[in-house]
This record gives sequence, C-alpha cells and structure tokens, in this order.
Amino acid sequence: MHGPDATDDPLAALLTPEGQALLAELREHDPADELALATRLRRTHPAPLVSAALGQARLRQRAAAKFGADAARMYFTPDGVEQATRTAVAAHRAARFAALGVTRVADLCCGIGGDAVALARAGIAVLAVDRDPATAAAARANAAALGVAELVDVRCAEVGDVDISGYDAVFVDPARRVGRGGGSGRVFDPEAYSPPLSWAVEVAGRVSHAALKVAPGIPHEAVPDAAEAEWVSYGGDVKEAVLWFGAAPGARRATLLPAGATLTGRGLPDPAPGPVGRYLYEPDGAVIRAHLVAEVAAQVGGRLLDPTIAYVTADGTAAGPAPTPYATAYEITDVLPFNVKKLRALLRERGVGSVTVKKRGSAVEPEELRRKLKLDGPTTVSCTVFLTRVAGAPTVLLGRPVPAT
Repeated sequence: MHGPDATDDPLAALLTPEGQALLAELREHDPADELALATRLRRTHPAPLVSAALGQARLRQRAAAKFGADAARMYFTPDGVEQATRTAVAAHRAARFAALGVTRVADLCCGIGGDAVALARAGIAVLAVDRDPATAAAARANAAALGVAELVDVRCAEVGDVDISGYDAVFVDPARRVGRGGGSGRVFDPEAYSPPLSWAVEVAGRVSHAALKVAPGIPHEAVPDAAEAEWVSYGGDVKEAVLWFGAAPGARRATLLPAGATLTGRGLPDPAPGPVGRYLYEPDGAVIRAHLVAEVAAQVGGRLLDPTIAYVTADGTAAGPAPTPYATAYEITDVLPFNVKKLRALLRERGVGSVTVKKRGSAVEPEELRRKLKLDGPTTVSCTVFLTRVAGAPTVLLGRPVPAT
C-alpha cells in the first residue's frame, strides 16, 4: 500500500520511509548529474516522489548558506528558502527574547519555522502560525526534524484569528515581497506589508514584549516612538531591521553578526567634515542604516569626508588606526581629483593589476571604471579605489585594508 501521493502532498510523501530513503540518497548529489539520477530513481520509485525529493534536495543545498548543517535535515518551500531568517540572526533574536525574561512567544507569520526553532532552542515555548498550509506543514516538520517539536505548536491559520492571550511576547515577520492587489516584488511601504505594520504594532501593545521585523530601508520617521529600532547585518550585509517593544523606547541600535558587536546611539551630532587623514573607515551597513556613523567617528577620533557621505577619516597614531568593530579601516595612500586618465596612469605606474572599487556619492559604475582602467599588471598587486566626494568635490582615494587585529 502506497503512502501519501507526492502529486497532491509532496511533503507528506517525503516524510514516509520511502521518501526519507530517497532524501538520504540525494544528500550529496551533484546537480549536474540530476537528469541521469532522476532517470535511474524513477525505475524504482514513483515519478512524483522522485521529483519532490529532487526539488527538496535542491532547496536544501540552496538553504545551506543560511542554515548550515541544519539545512540537510530541514524541509523548505521555494519562497521559504528566500524569506527565512538566517540561523545566526534568528539565534540572536531568540537570545534577546530570553534575556528579557520571555518564556512564551507567539510567532506570527512563522514561515518554514526558522525563528520558531531558534526560540525553542533558547528554551522558549512557541506558538507558530502561518496561513499557508504547505508552509505551516514545513514548519511542523522542521520542528520535529530539529528536535524541538515539544516546544513548538504550529497552527495553520490567519494570524488575526489567533488568540495570543497567555503569551508574554509576539514576533511578527510580515510578507514584504507581495503588495496589495497581487503585485509582485519587494514592498517598501510598511502599511503594504501583509499584515500591515499598524496591525503588528497594535498586537505588540497586547503583550509585554514584541519584535516586529521590517525592511532595513524603513524610514526612521516610520519607527513608532515606543519602539527600539535594531538593524542587523551578517558578514557585512544588512539583513533586517527589527522594532522592539518593551525594550528601550526610542533607541537606535546596530548589531553586527556573527561577532555579536552591538552599538547603541547616544544622540551624537554628526562630526564636522575635514581633510582626508591617513585612514578611512567604512562603517558597516547596519551602522549606516541606524544613523550611528557619528558614534563610530567618536570612537576613532575621526571626521567626515563630506557632510553627505558615510565615510569617516582619521589621522590615527604611531600605533596605527584606532580599532573599532563597527567599521573596516583602510590606509589611504593617494588622494586625487576624479580623472580616469590620471587614475589609470597612477595605477599602471604602481603596477596594479586588480582593484576593488567602492563608491559613495559617485555616479560612476564600478564595472565601467574597471573597463576604462585597462589594468595590465599582475593580479597579485591590488588596491582599493574609493569613488566619493571630499568637501563636495568628486575625489578618488587609493588605499589598502588594514589587517584586523
């Protein structure tokens, strides 16, 4: 007797012994060999089950960058891979909830359960809710696969219909990729989220603590007065912003993962701009989004290159640049007005064969500049080229990263 039909319910079929055996066989498969592998597997397994297993194996491989070793045991939908929270980011949020004394969280719009699993691993009981049956089923399967099913109650329902009384916190991660009216793409208006931000804020008022995930580009003026806004980056890439209720109203915070460094704003005014010093600091994207560049400048005794540009420059000391975990330091070797011919001549004179181009406040595209430079030196000789403005003037800075200490 056959188990669930993979045509009607792919996940249920994959959870059968036959489906599990197929997934185990595909754990290390090479996508380049997929056609031959599918042909062979269809001789002994139903074609829909083979297709479901191959599709899940592909999703697991894509998800490894976010979920690490857990991905090989988890279950995904295509949208779930794209929208799920990276494990390190979810673990950071769960740790913050735990530090606030939270013991029961309603995870509304739980997706495939990445945050629910992280909360459960932090010892927090979770009500995980998603309105899509396939997504909710994946969340339930993931809680079981990762050994936290006893702490995660998954329900398929509209989040507005769920009773959250008895929970001391909520986490809301609304859909931000589909707008009202069925349009596709990213959504930037918080009121066009599904559910809208105003609904999530109202729900946050019913509990002691809440975290509402929003797009990193949310305008500061859209942040409610009662919320702390935290911008989180991973490996230098800004991943999300979160509005925390019941934490530090009005605060602005930047958190850099995986190191875990956290910078909180002190309301410092922007430093006055000044001349280019020996060092240039490139603040992390989370620091910039949180409007905390002034705090970094104060840490390193620096100033801005230009009032409108988020680059900090400083003179340093005989020992080198002042250290900070919130920005990457570069030693500047040359400063010249923007001129492609002069830049090309200087790089050729130095024997440079490869450049990393960074820009702020410049309309020049990095790839276009690389083509025009026509470098012919050895690629082992490299430098970083900054296209920016200094006191309003288009300027090129040449430099090299300062090794981390």
